[in-house]
Amino acid sequence: MGFLDGLWSGRASAFDSGNAATNAIALTKRQAQVSLTKQGAATGHLRINLSWRMRTSDLGGSQRESLLRHPLRALKPPEVVGHSQSMVNVDLDLGCLYELQDGTKGVVQPLGGLLGDVNAPPYVKLSGDDRFGSGSGETMYVNLDHRENIKRLLVFAYIYDQTPAFDRTHAMVTLYPSSGPRIEIGLDERHPQARSCAVVMIENVRNEIVVRREVKFVYGFQAELDRLYGWGLQWGRGYKTKAER
Repeated sequence: MGFLDGLWSGRASAFDSGNAATNAIALTKRQAQVSLTKQGAATGHLRINLSWRMRTSDLGGSQRESLLRHPLRALKPPEVVGHSQSMVNVDLDLGCLYELQDGTKGVVQPLGGLLGDVNAPPYVKLSGDDRFGSGSGETMYVNLDHRENIKRLLVFAYIYDQTPAFDRTHAMVTLYPSSGPRIEIGLDERHPQARSCAVVMIENVRNEIVVRREVKFVYGFQAELDRLYGWGLQWGRGYKTKAER
């Protein structure tokens, strides 16, 4: 079963790399913004990573509740619990709505093969689609050497069909500038029915590259994020091909 995810047109191109940093800045509700320009990090490739894992509280909650009611069960040998479908069938995707200074708008995302281009417009490139929550997660690159051509980039995450909701995962989006500390945005708010989340806005404000935490959950998909932020794109239905393990 699909959903509103595929633009009618897009482009794909070569993949490029970024640089990791050594320490971290956590963007929160109280401290929601940081300037890459003021930190001297508004050049080179900005690497953006989405990673996630299942919440252990969801996996062991019923067992802890049982021990509270029946303390003597703690003396029994532990049961071997295998990986269930709910533990591995988590498919978060990373995407980016972009708007360039010349008015060009579009999306970079796995659905539709809209993987972008790091050396040509939109200067945003998605490295691939991690469907199984591996350690590396999903990674996107932004070429800030072309920052004068970028107006705004909305980085978002969404849950593909037939997978658990955001509140069952520990999801983190981390930005790695070409220099200076990495920037972390945790998706730790409890929205059981949400299917998409606007995570962070990267904006060119009077030639200053500003990173602003959004973390706005919605119950629809990309088209709803589009309406929320006024992108004005035309959306169609998108599907994924069967994954190869």
